[in-house]
Amino acid sequence: MKLQLIRNATLKLDYAGHTVLIDPYFAPMHSQPSFAGRSENPLVELPVDIDAILEGVELVIVSHLHEDHFDDVAKERVPKHLPIFCQPGDETEIREAGFANVTPLTDRATWNGLTLTRRDGSHGLGPVVELMGSVMGFSVEAKGEPSIYWAGDTVLYPPVADIIRETNPDVIITHSCGARWDGDLIVMDAGETIEVCETSQSAVVVATHMEALDHATVSRQDLRRAAEARGIAASKLLIPADGDTLTVEKP
Repeated sequence: MKLQLIRNATLKLDYAGHTVLIDPYFAPMHSQPSFAGRSENPLVELPVDIDAILEGVELVIVSHLHEDHFDDVAKERVPKHLPIFCQPGDETEIREAGFANVTPLTDRATWNGLTLTRRDGSHGLGPVVELMGSVMGFSVEAKGEPSIYWAGDTVLYPPVADIIRETNPDVIITHSCGARWDGDLIVMDAGETIEVCETSQSAVVVATHMEALDHATVSRQDLRRAAEARGIAASKLLIPADGDTLTVEKP
């Protein structure tokens, strides 16, 4: 598999001969309001142009409808004929944006040899969850490819740890910027990302959703320093920069 981090949660995945785009967020730098009063969002421009991002894409996965995961520019630019998998409840809004082939991922689905399985997530804990709304993660598997668990916009809570232990994925993709909403943690921070690394002895962990939004509290450098302090090797925890492409072979 090849995995390119575009920006924030946006990933381009080459997997089993197909190209999948995850959570497209195409807004220009500083074109959206601040979340934390520090800066307009996103904090950085896309590392490549939108046409290059969309080149070859055959399938789109939208985990939820927050602006930093499926924004108005993406709704305009992503070709309307492309199939989209989304969490249940989001399909109506996506169809209203003009997309014709939208499937809610209720449990498990197959698409051209790829098996997608919906996974639970919690966008924080306590009352903030009601404000953030529902989210999903997912697993991806295909013959001859490493298995992937994309955790999504979630903190590390028991169901996430259970998924890791029960499915034993080869690759775990986390959102690790420690974003906070009115003080409440709403995605993993450095400590929780390190705990993910320690929960799975075999998986490669890829930390994404970093240095793109103003409510983040953990930088890539912060995460690397914390990981080194806990003895987590750089080969175990990958922290790509925007635009980087990673290659991971099936063990």
